[in-house]
Amino acid sequence: MSKVITAEQAAELIKDGDIVGASVMGLAGWPEEVAIAVEERFLKTGHPRDLTFVHSCTCGDHKSKGATHFAHEGMVKRLICGHTGASNEMASLVEQNKIECYLLPQGVICQLWRAIASRKPGVITKVGLGTYVDPRLQGGKISPRTKEDIVHLIELDGEEWLFYKKFPINVALIRGTYADEHGNLTMEKEMGILEALYLAMAAKNSGGIVIAQVLGVAKAHTFNPKNVRVPGVLVDYIVIAKPENHMQTEVTLYNPALSGEIKAPLEQIPSLPLDARKIIARRAAMELAPNTVINLGIGIPAGVASVAAEEGVIDQVTMTTELGNFGGVPAYGGGFRRLVQQRGDY
Repeated sequence: MSKVITAEQAAELIKDGDIVGASVMGLAGWPEEVAIAVEERFLKTGHPRDLTFVHSCTCGDHKSKGATHFAHEGMVKRLICGHTGASNEMASLVEQNKIECYLLPQGVICQLWRAIASRKPGVITKVGLGTYVDPRLQGGKISPRTKEDIVHLIELDGEEWLFYKKFPINVALIRGTYADEHGNLTMEKEMGILEALYLAMAAKNSGGIVIAQVLGVAKAHTFNPKNVRVPGVLVDYIVIAKPENHMQTEVTLYNPALSGEIKAPLEQIPSLPLDARKIIARRAAMELAPNTVINLGIGIPAGVASVAAEEGVIDQVTMTTELGNFGGVPAYGGGFRRLVQQRGDY
């Protein structure tokens, strides 16, 4: 039986009260075609409702895409994420105390996928100790209606640790570039692999389903096995998307340099305009030392790499992002979250 279904059929598979997980960075990895259909179903029927929506990085384009499709009162009961700033509407629901919200470290959420997949009780880490995630402070709870403790303080060998307990994944929303007839996924045009494999494993070991959005379907047994990033045995359903609903980043439909298919010459990287942000980035860039590894977050830090490229010193350091990419120059603004591979360091 074919695994290929319509987005509308995929939307019908999500039940009231389900815990839905997504592997996403902005719009990278996000199944926009499926999300549109889920939103349309809710607006027509009021279902699915009372969802728990979980994603590690931010999800959206600050306008109408991404988590914004789920940002309707009654549709989502609980949001668990590392950042929700890319969906103004979802953030508004949190601000108005209309949904429960937990903001957890995005790396911890990624590790939770693995813990759920391996049927471990959760993640034990020192990440978050002494911050708002610490249960002695807020426990990651953001809105007043958020009551349940999902982060616990424990002691092991006389040391304090935080325990983030697991939860089941009823529906995993993932994305690839192509699928074959058996559901094997490749990601050659994606800007990152993200956590698709571990999220799919978490759903399957929770008794849930995996819905994968792709650009097209290939005949079975035609993929190079080394190019398969998520094996078909983990994929239940495939939805073929329109290209405009398969964005590489928040602002990019497709750029082969962002998927590592080509390496863009440094002279193609535009210089930043001379403003306060660039002045700050230039001052930070003055602290760079040769033969060091630099980790960059989104925003002004991404400008540090642009300045380094402009000044011709980018080859003297290795740039990484908070999301785990190594080498090259991060794209700036809405394209940040992937390094434009110029040197190809891994």
